[in-house]
Amino acid sequence: MKTSRWLLLALFLFTTPGWAATVDTLQIESAAMGKTWRAGVVIPQTYKKSKTPFPVLYLLHGYSGNFRDWLTKTTDQQLLVKLADQYNMIIVTPDGGFSGWYLDSPINKENQFETFVSRELIDKIDHTYRTIRKREGRVISGLSMGGHGALYLATRHPDVYCAAGSMSGALDLTTISWKELDQYFASIIGLRTATPDLYQENSVVYMTDKMKQNNLPLIIDCGVDDFLIESNRELHRRLVYSKVPHEYTERPGAHTWPYWSDALPFHLLFFQKVWQQNGSLPLLTMDKK
Repeated sequence: MKTSRWLLLALFLFTTPGWAATVDTLQIESAAMGKTWRAGVVIPQTYKKSKTPFPVLYLLHGYSGNFRDWLTKTTDQQLLVKLADQYNMIIVTPDGGFSGWYLDSPINKENQFETFVSRELIDKIDHTYRTIRKREGRVISGLSMGGHGALYLATRHPDVYCAAGSMSGALDLTTISWKELDQYFASIIGLRTATPDLYQENSVVYMTDKMKQNNLPLIIDCGVDDFLIESNRELHRRLVYSKVPHEYTERPGAHTWPYWSDALPFHLLFFQKVWQQNGSLPLLTMDKK
């Protein structure tokens, strides 16, 4: 009886398919900030034996986070590995600073994350890995600060990305009243009372005209118990009023990793459809060597 159990266990271990994607940590020199930043890069198992270029998802972390967040804080820590294998795509998780907001500060040279993510990082990834080196092969998404950042960067750089998503995005900088954030906003945008126009100009909720002009596919979702739900609803209302096509979803959940862990696969499914439509899904011609 014991022998049979061991045989069953061995059969399970050696026949259950594993996730073979690999994770690199890449160092990126930022000339704009005069500093080296890091990014996680998840490479699907099909990459090594394939000759084809791969599409890339740039996945942004939230306020006070770093490039490791998406790799270590999801409810299933293998989530990105599994998704990279499932969709045959490269996933890049860049560092966006403790409170960088993925924008180029007009007053702080050490906060140039728009240039870093949308130019320097992409150049490094495209010259390090076998990627689709045009907008049709790149999408961007993120959570909270990163959700705002993804929509912000895609809206300002439609020549770089072909679609964008936001999970629980902090989409209106004019209404964020976290006391601990005031010092960070003041250091990259200026005092709220002195530069109110800059807060509005850098908030994606006020960029619907540009979104309509760009006509990029957008996916936006937020938990119904999330404290940022109203700014997400406001952007949705503005997009509907402006007749901007987009996918908007509210689901049970709050501003938590369980919610984002559940939300990310929906974004990947959405992006896969975009890649199918523009012909950017990899044709996996394997090297026989």
